[in-house]
Amino acid sequence: MVIPNYTYLKLKMLGPNEIITMGSSFSHAFTCDRKHFELATAVINSSELPQLRVSSTLAVPDYNKPTSLMAFGPLKETKAAGMDPTDPTKTVQIGTQLPAK
Repeated sequence: MVIPNYTYLKLKMLGPNEIITMGSSFSHAFTCDRKHFELATAVINSSELPQLRVSSTLAVPDYNKPTSLMAFGPLKETKAAGMDPTDPTKTVQIGTQLPAK
């Protein structure tokens, strides 16, 4: 039986004569954790990727088509607002019919 203490990065277990304590550093624990994450991700991807390729079709989105969430385009009623008081040529167009929210 082993008792891990993640706060102090210690692992304690019963030995033949006394309790055996093993320690580590934070950088070593992070490196091991990262390697195990990469291994688990590779194993999952290797088993799921062929199934996803079969079940999905490759589609190229049409970026010229306007989306329903937000249509970009010039507003009919706009006014110019100055961005920099020292340079009057730097302006931005702001819609005059904006909603209250």
